[in-house]
Amino acid sequence: MITTPIFLVGAERSGTTLLRLMLDYHPQIAFHHEFELVVEQLSEDSTAWPELNDYYEYLSTHRIFLHANFNINQTLSYPELVNDFLLQKQQRSGHKPVIGATVHHQFHLLTRIWPQAKFIHLLRDGRDVARSMIVMGWAGNMFSGVEEWIKAETIWERFSRQLTPDQQLSVKYEDLILNSDQVLTQICQFIGVPFDKAMYDYANHSTYHLPEPSLVSQWRKKLSAHEIQLAESQIAPMLEARGYPLGGLPLLTITKILRWRMGIQNRWAKMRFRWQRYPTKLYLADVLSRRFGTKRWRKRVQIRINEHDNQFMK
Repeated sequence: MITTPIFLVGAERSGTTLLRLMLDYHPQIAFHHEFELVVEQLSEDSTAWPELNDYYEYLSTHRIFLHANFNINQTLSYPELVNDFLLQKQQRSGHKPVIGATVHHQFHLLTRIWPQAKFIHLLRDGRDVARSMIVMGWAGNMFSGVEEWIKAETIWERFSRQLTPDQQLSVKYEDLILNSDQVLTQICQFIGVPFDKAMYDYANHSTYHLPEPSLVSQWRKKLSAHEIQLAESQIAPMLEARGYPLGGLPLLTITKILRWRMGIQNRWAKMRFRWQRYPTKLYLADVLSRRFGTKRWRKRVQIRINEHDNQFMK
């Protein structure tokens, strides 16, 4: 088993792809993208491992797993199997000595498999995270857009108390952008490797550009006053506790009617986004197979959805 893998954790749209690319281009670090497939089938209420045949079936339509083209060794136990996925990434990366992966959800369960794992927590202003969630079609408004940020930050706040100081490092996305060399040097020291300028080579081989200061605090320029209020009405104390100043607007009173309106708007906006993203026949097949389809039909449709989504992977 790998003893001390490195996991990059935090909310989606918090800059984890950028930092993951930087890490993966380090000559001594191999870093895999979204690795939720390790924990998504683990239960919060049980220490039992998933039943392997069920797990194999789950992987058979998992977009990230299929895109990674990992091999499944059916002689391995669950912990050995997911560990082997990291080993495969390490081998394909030229046997770099350090291996890691990004995990956005349920990352507190990773220590069940790797008790000595190290964690880099990337924090970004929740207002920018929520705005980016809307752009991606994963949320329909700022009120709903902050939910994943709240969840990730709440998990980290609780989980970090269980880790030793040498197992954890928390950095801000804004610092990574504005003081890249300094923050990357700090991260490399935490991992145990020297800083290397090769970490910036990702810009020559991906759609991601070098750190751009204009990416910081975009919410100030791109959100309306009401959108800022919708976010801050939910996360104002969390923002301030993490060193992010508020916008200076009155906070909204969160009523049942407001939650209901935001919930309806969120569902409608996400549905409209998917309607525009997928061909009409595929969209309808997705909706119908989820509600009425057989397992075989649902699997065929999911694979087609995966193939379409892979066009947007960066």
